[in-house]
Order: sequence, then C-alpha cells, then structure tokens
Amino acid sequence: MGNCCSDVAGGRMAVGGTATSQANSRDASNDAVEYILLSRGLHGLYSEIELSFSASDLLDRDYFSKSDPMVVIYKKGRDGALSELGRTEVVLNSVNPAWITKHNITYHFEVVQTLVFRVYDVDTQFHNVDVKMLKLDEQQFLGEATCVLSQIMTRSDRTLSLDLEQREGSSRSNRPRKHGKIIVHAEECISSKTTTEMILRCSDLEYKDLFSRSDPFLVISKVGEGGTKIPVCRTEVLKNELKPIWKPVFLNIQKVGSKENPLVIECFNFNSNGKHDLIGKVQKSLADLEKLHSSRQGENLFLPTSVGHENHNKVLKSQLFVDKFSVSVQHTFLDYLAGGYELNFMVAIDFTASNGNPRLPDSLHYIDPSGRLNAYQKAIVEVGEVLQFYDYDKRFPAWGFGARPIDGPVSHCFNLNGSSHYCEVEGIQGIMMAYTSALLNVSLAGPTLFGPVISHAALIASQSLANGGQKYFVLLIITTVVGWSSNGSSRNQRCTCEGI
Repeated sequence: MGNCCSDVAGGRMAVGGTATSQANSRDASNDAVEYILLSRGLHGLYSEIELSFSASDLLDRDYFSKSDPMVVIYKKGRDGALSELGRTEVVLNSVNPAWITKHNITYHFEVVQTLVFRVYDVDTQFHNVDVKMLKLDEQQFLGEATCVLSQIMTRSDRTLSLDLEQREGSSRSNRPRKHGKIIVHAEECISSKTTTEMILRCSDLEYKDLFSRSDPFLVISKVGEGGTKIPVCRTEVLKNELKPIWKPVFLNIQKVGSKENPLVIECFNFNSNGKHDLIGKVQKSLADLEKLHSSRQGENLFLPTSVGHENHNKVLKSQLFVDKFSVSVQHTFLDYLAGGYELNFMVAIDFTASNGNPRLPDSLHYIDPSGRLNAYQKAIVEVGEVLQFYDYDKRFPAWGFGARPIDGPVSHCFNLNGSSHYCEVEGIQGIMMAYTSALLNVSLAGPTLFGPVISHAALIASQSLANGGQKYFVLLIITTVVGWSSNGSSRNQRCTCEGI
C-alpha cells in the first residue's frame, strides 16, 4: 500500500495489490503489524538508521607510519554466523580515525540485531584497490567489538563506545593490553515526519455498470519527472455508490515531495477482471486540497478525451470534496526513547496444575537435565532478550499465580523470588533462576486467575505515572492452553503468551 492505506482490505484487491511474500524468518519484520499501523497513519516500530564510525587509540602496526584503518561491519545471526554488511573507506596514517563512509541498516524493535565491527590495518600495497575487493586475510587485524543495535538506539545521544578486542580463540599471551576503542553513532534517516490525514468524498458520479451503480475507489499519484505518475495511495472500494465517502487516507509529506507538488487523484470504477474504468480525475497539490477543505467547495472531475488529433479535458458534473484535512507530526518510537521514555518489563507465570507434573517430561514446567529450555523458559528468553535493552536498571518484577506455597493457601499473585517484601529480580537470568527455584517451593494448583497479577502490575504503573515517570510498562503473562483432539481421545497442551 505504499505510505498510505485504508482499513479495508478490499482496496488492495481492487488495484491488484498483493501481500509481500516473505520467508518465515525471525529477523524479518511483521507485515501485518506494519499494515495496521500504516492504516492509522502511524510509523511502525522500525526505522532506517545511518551508522557512522570513529575510533581512538588504535594499535599502530606500521613501522615508519601510523596504521591505515578500515572498518568492516557484520551482522551476527542466531546461529552465530557472520554476514558482511559493508565497509568504510581506508583512513591513511591515523590511530584516531573518523570515517566518512556511513552504513544504513533497518532497525527493528522486535528483533535482537547483533552487530560486529572489525578494524583492519590495510597494507600500503592495497591503497589503490577498491575496499570491496580487499582480501581481509591479507590485512592486519586490529581488533573487533560487538553490540546489539538496541544498545546504541537507547542511548540519549545514540552513541556507543566499545572496547576493541582480539577475536575469540586468539592467543592471550601475545595479546596487547590495549586495542583502542571504536565509537558508533546512529542517526534516524527520516527527513519528514509530517503526515496529512484526509477524508475524501465525491458527488454525482456517473454510472459505469450496466445494471448497478458504480463501485468507486481512488488512486492518488505524485507526478514524477517527465510527467510520469507514481501511485502513493489507494482507497478501499465502495460498492454501488455514486456519492462515496472513503475512510481516512494518510499521506507522508516526504513521500509526495512537498505540499506544493502536484498530485493526480483518479476515481475508478472497480471491475473484477482488473480493467477498471476511469470515472474522472483532478490534479491538485496538498496545498490545493487544504484550500478546498477550507472553502468547503468541490472540484469538478474531468475526463481526458480526444477530438481529431487534439486532446481535450471534458469537465464532468461529478465533484471531489475534502471533508477533513489535518496535518500532524508522527513521532517515531526512537523519538520517544531519545526523549527519555523507557520500557519496564514485568512477567507473570502460570503455576496451575493444568501444566502437568513438573517432574515428568510431558509437563510444560519440566526442567530438562540436558539444559534444553522448556516452553516457559523459551518464552521468558524470547521476549525478555528484546525488552531488556529498553529497561535501564534491568530489574524486572516477576510473579507466579495459581500455586500453593509451602504450608499456605493457593496464591494468585506471589513473588517469584520467594520474598514477601519485594518482587524484582536482576535481569533475564534472575527471572530464570527465580522460576526454577519457585518450581521447587510451590505446589501446582488452580484455578487460572489473571486479575490479581494485572491489578498488581497496574498499581506499579499508576504509582510511576503519579511520580512523573516516563515509562511504558509491559506485562507478559505466560500461561497454558489445554485442548483435546477432535474425537476427544487425546489431550494436548501448549504455552502461550499474553502481553498487557
């Protein structure tokens, strides 16, 4: 749908749009979430980021001059494999270089994006070779550093200084004490965050179907070089309607160029064979559309016609109206982080008997001696490893529910760490340890009640708000879902997560 879309999927079908096919990769963005956000004129939790690099106190490998350093950027996969993303230029004779070459990368909130930066001293004989053609095993290795992109983005100045180290497996006996530092700075690549919201309608559209009224939809295009039309927005299809009022559409100023750039708004009659009939069109800029809204007047549609060898525009009775025109600045997720907001992660775990006996391998709470994570442990790690970078003190409230502590009644909100005074644990590892310990100190019971945990979490959030805190609280409830086969002969259970 480009940078504009409507709430109704019919608009996509009307213009032959199809969902982007994408491999089932955990490093991929969520197209469904992106579509919902864009349909409301919002930015998704992803941004194009420009990384720039500098370094200080690099090792000096040259005898008669200083090192000639270059940075190679890698992405580390979940299996530990590295894939090269790009290289900087070579800076001659410097142990404190500031590289000019930038590297662009798409930041995804929901993905842990591990980056590796390796610095090489490029030998003099290769100075006239394109950096992309350099064989790294022929250059002198100066050091490497690793970080997660979220670590950079959560810094107030979006700058992270990292110590350069030897590769894993390098001999420690020959390892110098000091390898220098690499400084990574990130900038969000958004030239305009201004978005316009419009509600468009037409009046007195012509009949295009033989036995029914027209099924109109709009296509909004910007005019490129040479007069080429470039579609930027499409509305939904309204069935059997000669006075259509479409759902709000959103246009990002950056995508159309400026408020003064001409836009072509075409009204089509939908045909299932894909050959849509042009009902009429207008050419107006956003500034013109804003004036139409202010004047509460309509603009007549026209239809291009040919008379002999000359082209004419036939002015129609049909008119386009702008019922709403508003301009707003859509701040991105990273803007809120830069403004001091942070996420606070809280977790609640289901200890009801429906999980099965923790001592048996078929239980969702079974602790495998081999170290393989059970369903609850996987959920904690999967969500926690993403959110932990946005929680500055990394102290996480953690509760259990639906269990009977030793010599006590069933509790529907108990501190996972066993304390009667405080509920926080240190880091994701702290949650894992408290969870394992709780399994040894409580008896699984029931029923499954979320209310007490949600109330406790809401109280913490309200107290923070009352104290002026700029925090967004995320409560992860991990529970079990029990089902039966269609013939009722077998029982199955799985772990599921609910976010609040």
